[in-house]
Amino acid sequence: MDLSLIRQNLIKGDAKATTDGTREALARNVPAETILRDALIPGMEEVGDLFARGEYFVPELLFSARAMSAAVDAMRPQLVKGGYEPAGKVVMGTVKGDLHDIGKRLVSMMLEGSGFEVVDLGADVAPERFVEAARESGAKLVGLSTLLTTMLPAMAATVRAIRQGGLGEKVRVMVGGAPVTESFAQQIGADGYADDASSAAALARRLVGLPARQ
Repeated sequence: MDLSLIRQNLIKGDAKATTDGTREALARNVPAETILRDALIPGMEEVGDLFARGEYFVPELLFSARAMSAAVDAMRPQLVKGGYEPAGKVVMGTVKGDLHDIGKRLVSMMLEGSGFEVVDLGADVAPERFVEAARESGAKLVGLSTLLTTMLPAMAATVRAIRQGGLGEKVRVMVGGAPVTESFAQQIGADGYADDASSAAALARRLVGLPARQ
């Protein structure tokens, strides 16, 4: 079965058509992992490229990410049954004191589109909760977000908590958000900084030692 139509509908942000196409492919005995690998993930990567070139904006990203999420939900039983291994687990959250989470949610959806399993803690997350979630899930990557300049100290405190939380040196931390900069990320000891959802997905792959998507 030609999976290009699923990919094209995903790029257009048509959740219903993407999900219907995914269900049709499953009904024709196309493996869920094949749909993910050959249609959904490449589609989200193209969406990311369009965003990076300034041809897509945040609304388009959201539509495509939601289409991706709906299609993955339709495939989840088959993925679990088939023992599909994600690219890795990522704990995501907005730091303590910040209730904004739209940007963080968008990054989470892009990470899922890049093959990661995301543990989304939501907003206003205490440092110890990040540590606890990383320990419980076995995640090797933690993503921190804030929209408020006044919460930068909370981001720094969270990075310290993760470093001192007995998680080992293999747990990497990436940060982002409107007031965050590359220099600030380096200053607080984060492993990486991304200024948008598309680059965050690429950064996540690098931090866990995976090659960039071709």
